[in-house]
Amino acid sequence: MPLAETRGRIMMKTLLLTLIFFAMTIGIRAQTATPIVLWPDGAPNALGKEAVDIPTLTPFLAPKETATGASVVVCPGGGYSHLSDVKEGSDVAKWLNSLGISAFVLKYRLGMRYHQPNQLLDAARALRTVRARAGEWNLDAKRIGILGFSAGGHLASTLATHFDAGNPDAKDPIDRVGSRPDLVILIYPVITMGEFTHKGSKTNLLGENPTAELVQKYSNELQVTKETPPAFLVHTMNDPAVPVENSLMFVAALRKAGVSFEFHLYEQGPHGFGLAPANPVLASWTARCADWLGLHGFTKK
Repeated sequence: MPLAETRGRIMMKTLLLTLIFFAMTIGIRAQTATPIVLWPDGAPNALGKEAVDIPTLTPFLAPKETATGASVVVCPGGGYSHLSDVKEGSDVAKWLNSLGISAFVLKYRLGMRYHQPNQLLDAARALRTVRARAGEWNLDAKRIGILGFSAGGHLASTLATHFDAGNPDAKDPIDRVGSRPDLVILIYPVITMGEFTHKGSKTNLLGENPTAELVQKYSNELQVTKETPPAFLVHTMNDPAVPVENSLMFVAALRKAGVSFEFHLYEQGPHGFGLAPANPVLASWTARCADWLGLHGFTKK
């Protein structure tokens, strides 16, 4: 093949790949709305009007041609001191979109400035917002899950064990719907505020000297009931930041309460790996989770 023709083919192939990339990028952007302020008139217990005082929810709607009608609220981790809102937020939302699941990334209020119950209020409001507006987004109000990483996993497990049915007499229609997620996904989660907690998350969430009652209330392995939604968990045995006992205790509590779950325990791996694109072993959790989501009707068979 003449050199000039070869170069021309390479250039055309490169151009085609570039156009495909930009088309995909535009498609993703088209499905991504601007953040929704969860309380337009100000969040409960707000200490100001800065960005840190305003919890939001950013929609990543699945493409219409592949959308299943299911959705998941995503809670990034960060020790309740910051949010890993790309690796454990928008990247995860795009992965869920690839399964036909719409995602909503939660920006919740952080520790030091805000303690519980404010984070729980933010997560509950996020779930209620998706449920109340499900028709607007062509979503199924009975297929809404919550997913959290690390401290975001604590928040997700908190909502899964501290939900309510809503207030039918509330003036705000969002407050009338329930906050129970239909399933919960916990990736290297903080669960307990007891012996095996992540100390930074505990301090940021509950303060320097929390009462025994507060520690018990937000040790979510102690709050599991038969009403807790089905759960999917991932952890590594040698997690250096959040001891594996967090997931082990939660799984034991789910088993005792008769709640269905799937648990993937990897022998080795760091904390905070997210989707683990550079680690083919840890990256396998996403395929297992996709299978589990299919089992619960969140994906198309």
